[in-house]
Amino acid sequence: MKALKIGNLCASVPIVQGGMGVGISLSGLASAVADQGGIGVISSAGLGVIYNDYSKDYREASVWGLKQELRKAREATRGIVGVNVMVAMSNFADMVRTAVAERADIIFSGAGLPLNLPSFLTEGAKTKLAPIVSSARAAKLLCRKWFSEYKYVPDAIVVEGPKAGGHLGYKPEQLNDEHYALETLVPEIVAEVRSFEAAHGCHIPVIAGGGIYTGEDIYRIMELGAEGVQMGTRFVTTEECDADPAFKQSYIEARREDIEIIQSPVGMPGRAIHNRFLDRVKEGLKRPKSCPFDCIKTCDVTHSPYCIMLALYNAFKGRLQNGYAFCGANAWRAEKIQSVRDLMASLRAEYDAFAARRANFSLCDRLFGAK
Repeated sequence: MKALKIGNLCASVPIVQGGMGVGISLSGLASAVADQGGIGVISSAGLGVIYNDYSKDYREASVWGLKQELRKAREATRGIVGVNVMVAMSNFADMVRTAVAERADIIFSGAGLPLNLPSFLTEGAKTKLAPIVSSARAAKLLCRKWFSEYKYVPDAIVVEGPKAGGHLGYKPEQLNDEHYALETLVPEIVAEVRSFEAAHGCHIPVIAGGGIYTGEDIYRIMELGAEGVQMGTRFVTTEECDADPAFKQSYIEARREDIEIIQSPVGMPGRAIHNRFLDRVKEGLKRPKSCPFDCIKTCDVTHSPYCIMLALYNAFKGRLQNGYAFCGANAWRAEKIQSVRDLMASLRAEYDAFAARRANFSLCDRLFGAK
């Protein structure tokens, strides 16, 4: 594997651990991934619930929580640690400002286009900015907007395909359309980015995520022009993942047919593991009476069948009878809990083995293919 370079940051393993909320990727998982040469990512979603003991004010507790998680990660590793901040969060600005002030290495931002993200950088700030997009059109729009408005070029761009976990930036009918497959999107976005690079004399690495599960998958997507990959699902079933063991076990026990697309209260389709809680939602047995958090801009409590923040927090705590686990399309393939070190080693070995087979095939083709 080639190292992933984002400005002056260099990850010896080109793997970005996806930011997973609520609470699934905190300092424990992020620091473990960073320590193995990847980029560890803390999810800022729901920190106000996790750190509710500090303050009953959701936004105040969120700021405190992100500070604590970044500081704990810094104590545990000298590797690259980033933060995922969703545009759809009502405290988006608070979380971005806190990440910059705490000198997070990089901010990944999706669930909407982070058109004003560079505006939060302060003088002397070294935090890199990496928007998450789902189309070449979005990548083009964002690059142009950032450059014209802020004279800022994205430090990296993440393309997230429809096989990703959690909230998805696609319409339900696009999820199985080959025109929106990651393998289709990556070359399109790489071409758009290369055009922007040529016009502005810069380099923007493209990172691909959504459904990447093995070292072979990493090799194949990087052959299409990606310089790194984002993986979330694989890191859930690690010892260092911050979720309760019951959450991890739900991945181990999941069958292929258990992975389903749901309609989230925030107005987006999402991918999750089917369970009794989701059955009760479909039966109309869940209905919030008020919103205790105001966490997502697009969530309307008067039409929401349940509070997504509480559902995801309960899942994080292992109380799956009152919540559910978001997951990627390949979550059903999970077989065991292992350390981040062992997972990263196996991914590198799979990558190298596949690369060697491809090299041997290419050599044989050159030697014996011509008649």
